[in-house]
This record gives sequence, structure tokens and C-alpha cells, in this order.
Amino acid sequence: MQKFNIHTVQKGESLKSIASLYHLDTDALKLFHNNQCDVKDMILIDLTGQKELFIPRTSVTDKNKLVRFGRGNSLVFQPQNSFSRYGISVNIENNDHTNELKYEMSVRWLKTENQLHFFEIDRTSGLYLNEEEVNEIADLLAFKTSKVLYPLHISADEQGKFNAVENLSVFKERWPGVKQEVYQEFEGETVDRYCEKIEKVINEPEAMSLYLKNDYFIRTLFFGIYHQFGPHYETSTAESFPIVNNSVEPKYEVKLEIDPLKDEYDLVNIQGEGILNDERTVYDFMNGAPFSLIIEEHPVMNHEGNFKLAYYLNGETLLPESLYLECSIDLEKEKKIAVVIAALTE
Repeated sequence: MQKFNIHTVQKGESLKSIASLYHLDTDALKLFHNNQCDVKDMILIDLTGQKELFIPRTSVTDKNKLVRFGRGNSLVFQPQNSFSRYGISVNIENNDHTNELKYEMSVRWLKTENQLHFFEIDRTSGLYLNEEEVNEIADLLAFKTSKVLYPLHISADEQGKFNAVENLSVFKERWPGVKQEVYQEFEGETVDRYCEKIEKVINEPEAMSLYLKNDYFIRTLFFGIYHQFGPHYETSTAESFPIVNNSVEPKYEVKLEIDPLKDEYDLVNIQGEGILNDERTVYDFMNGAPFSLIIEEHPVMNHEGNFKLAYYLNGETLLPESLYLECSIDLEKEKKIAVVIAALTE
């Protein structure tokens, strides 16, 4: 992330006049520039032919370009009265196979209560697999039966992090109607077995909650990006992501950086990179172990996985406009999931 701006020196400008332009102390500007530039461009007393000066990133003539922070350079999550539609692309690379899912969703804020924000999520499009609308019976059944979930109500905390599904009880009420629609289009033993499987999950709230907790769209949109970034506009955090089928998700150490200036599109730019940081081995993950099967006082951490994100937030509302999250883990071969979310305009 860029830590400075560059001022192109105009004819007649002095160190003092440039410092005044950016509301800086002359010595402070000189010190900052000298810490960034090559030796030949250092300033001793005043300008001596320098063509460009390094300026602190937050020193701008237009204060509207600055990101609006709270205390401790915290990014504040304020989704009240918001409604957005998103296009989603999920790319899954597993062994030598790659599949891409595309669909659209809407997200509406419902209320804020007890330091939690509540949202309604709805599906607003068909499902496309590798650029084609799903037509295999298994994919169609999965898509048709998933209607039981929507509208889905969830909650997120003050950092914008997914907390829980809030309307699990209504799925049982919706299922008879959805099941009837399914049997109007399909029949046979495959359909019977699939519906029995869905009914079993619906009747086990904990299993249903775990299933929805693994939703890549929800986990990316409600990743929890609203942190306190501190004086250097960066922070480190421990995160997890459902890249493998395990009740305890792999853990990653992630460093987040935020640019204190909005970009040319008036967006707030947040970048993140990290690595896997988990006691479990490749074989633990492949066998679905929720914890390391080797107990050691000083365990060797598994770092064979990467994490990357790029979030662009609306400069006024600080709500998501465009998101990219990529997560990988080495099993027998690398498994990688990349999620792209983009706000749709009417």
C-alpha cells in the first residue's frame, strides 16, 4: 500500500510554500521527504532543483479525499437502511478440476439490535456453472431445493463479521411447498433420496447452521473488515475460512492494510495477505480432524496455505462495492477458492 504522495514542484515554489499548501510544518515536510528520497534528492535547507517532493499520504489539499475514520483509525460499519444487489463468481480449484459458479443475490438491512446488525439475503437469479445454466439433475435438485433457504435472515457483528443464521425455524415451514414444486418437475428414486437428505438436514438445526456457515458469498461479504487500523493504517488478525469440509475451519494469520485516501473512483481500498497458521497437518485436514492428532508442547505450525483479499468500499457509505477473496490450502494437491463480488446497478 502506498505510504506517500508526490508533489511536482512548480516554478516559483519553495519548501515553505509547499509545506503551507499541505498544512505541514516545513521541517516535518523536509524530514519526511528525506526519509523517502534518494540521497541526491535530499533537502538540506531549501529546494535546490528537486523536481518532486514526497508528501505524507494523508496530506492533501482536498480533505474530501480522506477516508472517514473513527477512533484509532477504526472503520465504522453503518449499514442502516441499505439495500444492495450483487453479482457473485466463485471459482473452485481442486486437484486438477476447476469449476466456476455465477449467480446474483440481494442484501437488505433489517434492524440493529444488541450490537448486531440483521440482514435479509435473497437469491435473485438462476445458477450458472461454467458459464452454462445448470441442467444436470443433481445440480438442478440442489438449486431447486435451496429455495427453502430464501429469504435468509442473518446477523453480523459491529465489525461486519457473520454471526449467525436467524431464521432456521422457518425452513421446516417452507419445505412442504418447495418439495411439492420439486416433485412437479422431477420424479424417481434419485429425487426421493435427495429430498430425504434435505429433510434430515432441515430437521437438525446445528447441521443446517453449519451448512450455511460455509456459504462463500456470506462469508466473503460479511468477512469482518471493519477493524481499528491504528496509526500506520494496518492491523493483523487471525481468521478462518471454510475451504475444507471440517467443523473447525483452517486458521490463517492475515495482515490488513487500508489506504487512508480514497482512490480516483472515490472508493476505499483495503488489501490483505496471509498464510495458513494451524497445528493440523495435511493428513489431519484430509481426514476431517477438528484438532491436531499429535499433541506437542511446542507444535510445528502448518503454513502450507495462502490468503489474499482486496476490498473496495463506497467512499461515502463505507459499504462494499467490489470484493475479492482468495484462499488456498495444500492437501495432496493445492485447493483454492476465489470469490468475486460486485455491486450491481439498476
